This record gives sequence, structure tokens and C-alpha cells, in this order.
Amino acid sequence: MARSQALGLMSVEAVHFYVKTLDRARAFWVDKMDLTWIGQTTEAWEAKAGERSIALRAGNATYLCTEALQPRSAAGRFLNHHPDGVGELIYRVEDVERTFKTLNERGAAILNNIETHTSEDGTLRRFSIATPFGDVLFTFQQRDGFREIAPGIAHFEAPKGGTNRYGFAEVDHITSNFMTLKPMLLWAKDVMGFEEYWGIEFHTEDVSPERETGSGLKSVVVWDPHSGIKFANNEPKKPFFDRSQIYTFIEDNHGPGVQHTALTVRDIMDVVPMMRENGVPFMPTPGSYYEMLPARLAESAIVIDETMPELAKREVLVDGEGPGKYMLQIFCKDFGNIFQSPDAGPFFLEIIQRKGDRGFGGGNFRALFESIEREQQATGRI
Repeated sequence: MARSQALGLMSVEAVHFYVKTLDRARAFWVDKMDLTWIGQTTEAWEAKAGERSIALRAGNATYLCTEALQPRSAAGRFLNHHPDGVGELIYRVEDVERTFKTLNERGAAILNNIETHTSEDGTLRRFSIATPFGDVLFTFQQRDGFREIAPGIAHFEAPKGGTNRYGFAEVDHITSNFMTLKPMLLWAKDVMGFEEYWGIEFHTEDVSPERETGSGLKSVVVWDPHSGIKFANNEPKKPFFDRSQIYTFIEDNHGPGVQHTALTVRDIMDVVPMMRENGVPFMPTPGSYYEMLPARLAESAIVIDETMPELAKREVLVDGEGPGKYMLQIFCKDFGNIFQSPDAGPFFLEIIQRKGDRGFGGGNFRALFESIEREQQATGRI
């Protein structure tokens, strides 16, 4: 059995945020992103756990948001050290006992024995491990007829709020930032059984000792071939290490953590204007990007359906692997910027449409990096 297959990952069941206030989180996810509010913790669970959660869904993408009611709750401990951000990634697995045994044999830092939760619908069995992703936990769960997303969260009889008018389908990948990648990559391979999928490194300018400007990154994507789950992971690149926007994220987040998640859509050209009209702000793309884009696409023999004026008007990015394979992307502004509050955190969302391309796009990777850096310069953060 392959190393990744032995773990038995099936999917990312939920991305779990810890937030200062659920009202702010709900306003973004439901009112602006149009996710459906499908459930909330029961009063009994809130009294027991000392925290309150809501569950939100669009397609196969599920996000949990949790606020602390007690400082010693999981949410309270996380938020004592960090702004709003991802504190847990929840995975569905084929056989939780096999996952537990495999991770234990590989030396994972297991935080609890397998817990069993029951409901009228069935059984949920789960456990968590510590990770190199700062204070982000990985939780693995096996459900046998158990309907709820997580323990204590009851489904509403009739979902509230959004209708997923943008057509979000699933979480395409998760991206995290680190001061150094080596420990995370060793852990991802040795403990999780992940394999390297893609990588890039660059610097934004030619740097000389006389001109102390520019910054860069190194990124390595790892994946679980069995399930297709992908993680992109970044570290700042010398020289001027501390001027990198990766470094700035880590400062703003008070440690390494999840920078963004990517949501897939069927037609990004239709979706972006709708999102803008509904108050979702995006990172800007300079006009020069579209001046250089035709030559870059021609070099890889990529023919696209969209026109340059259409792309430039929406500020959508394009990249590809080769003939007949490309993707379209755009990145929302980070939560701290959207809510004009540092405690909202540096996390942001990516919207992506894949048209045959399964990679990450070196050209777009650099364009995103430079776009974030321009935004941080405009707000005085670097």
C-alpha cells in the first residue's frame, strides 16, 4: 500500500476559523460570499466547550467559524495568540483506526485518543494531531451516517442566508506561509506521506548591495496522490528576507499559518463582477500584466477563450501548462484590509477556474506575490 493510501484521506471536510466575533464572520461569508448558513452549535455544546460555532457551505466547500465564550476554550487559546485565522483543518478518512495507527507509527504528535460521538443519524469518530502549521491542528474523522459537520453543531431544518449564487464547488488547495519550509516538508513527507507536486522560487527585483529593495519567496506544493488534496507552502527568500510579504504575513498572523484557501468556480468571468457588485474587494492587477500576457501565453502555445480587454476589466490572472491547458485566478483582499482591523487577520481567498490546467502557474504565482506586496506597501505594512 502506498504511503499516501495508508493514511486513507478522502477529502478536506471543513476549514475551521477561530474569530473574534461571529457577527463579522457571518457578514462576510453569508452576506458577501453568499455561502449558506447550514448549522450552529447547540446551547448544551456551547456550555460544555465554552465556544460558539456556525457552519457554512457552498458546493462541497465547508467553513466553520468559532468564537470564544470562555478564554480557556480552544478558540480562546488560539485567539489569545493570533488574529482571526484558520485553527483547524478537518479531513474525512476511510478508516479512522487505520489513520490513527499509521500516524502513530510515523511519530505524529497525537493530541487525543479516538473520540466517539453519536447522534440519531449515526456515529462520528475523530482525533487530532499537532502540525508545523503554527497552531493549526489537523483533525481526522470517519463518519458512519453521522450528519453533522462536527460534534455539537446542529443542522438547521431550513438553511439560512446565502444560496451560493457564485457557484463555488470545492476547495482546490490550501496555501500556508512559514519562516522556513524544511521542517514542514520533512513532516509532510515522513508523517503525512505527502509527495512533492510543484515548486518555484524567485525574487521581485535584481538586487545589488547599493539598492536595498526587492523581496522574494520559495514555494513547494505537496499533495496526497490518493485523495488529490494539495498544499502550497511558502517561505521568504533572501536577500532582504524581512521585507518579504511572506515575512509580513507571519508577523501579522503572529506565527506561521494558513494564508489562503482557493475556491473553484465554473465561470470566473461571470462571477467576479457579481462579487464586486456585492462588495467583495480584490487585489489589484497592473495594466502592464495584460500588456505582457499575450507574449507569455504564445511562448507556451496557450490559446484562451477570453479576450485581453475582458480579462483586464475584471483583473483576472491567466496561466497555463501548455496547449489547451490553462487556468484563471483572482485573489480577494485579506480580512484585515476588508474589515480595516488587524485583528481580522491576514487570511484571504482565491477564486480559481481550471480549464485543463492542474498546476499552480509560475507567472500567476509571481503576479500574486507582487500584488500582495503592492497592497502592503500602500497600507504601510512593509
